[in-house]
Amino acid sequence: ARLDGLAVARDLTDPAQAATAVAETAERLGPPEILVNAAGNRFTTERAESEPLAAIERTLALNLVAPMLLSQAVFPHMRAVGRGSIVNVSSISGRVGVPGIPQASYAASKAGLSGLTAELAVQWGRHAIRVNTVAPGFFRSDITGELYDSDRGAAYLRRNIALPVEAAAEDMVGAITWLAGDAARYVTGQTVVVDGGWTAR
Repeated sequence: ARLDGLAVARDLTDPAQAATAVAETAERLGPPEILVNAAGNRFTTERAESEPLAAIERTLALNLVAPMLLSQAVFPHMRAVGRGSIVNVSSISGRVGVPGIPQASYAASKAGLSGLTAELAVQWGRHAIRVNTVAPGFFRSDITGELYDSDRGAAYLRRNIALPVEAAAEDMVGAITWLAGDAARYVTGQTVVVDGGWTAR
């Protein structure tokens, strides 16, 4: 209501529900020209050798398969209007290993997003559809709250992040808005890292 928008609730781990989300949105608001694939999670904290298959499949379904299906669903709308921008939200875990935080399937799914981004950018560029990825580093969220709230975790973050500020989800807004809008009209197939300098070490 605050945004004068439309909320369409779906379980994105269910392929059928993911497809209907775009259909309902297009029917009620018109053809989408922007898609931000921001949903993501990890469903196990086990080390790689012990990750349960069910958790691996659920992680890949939400973090990689759902963005692919949603992108497929918006494609005909974007092609029809002659433009579009897809922004995938990945993670630095898709670029570098993160010591002490086991997340093999999560990292694989996020690395897969960068591969998907590059491929869709090449395939759909002729339709003036741009596809990019934002790869955030650590910021306070439901997933990372315990890390930030423990003395040891907070010290770990301070040691590894170059900037002396605590990141928040809002710090990704600028990068996502830039990639979604006309200011980045000649940018496609890229992964933009927003991590306070973590991967610059």
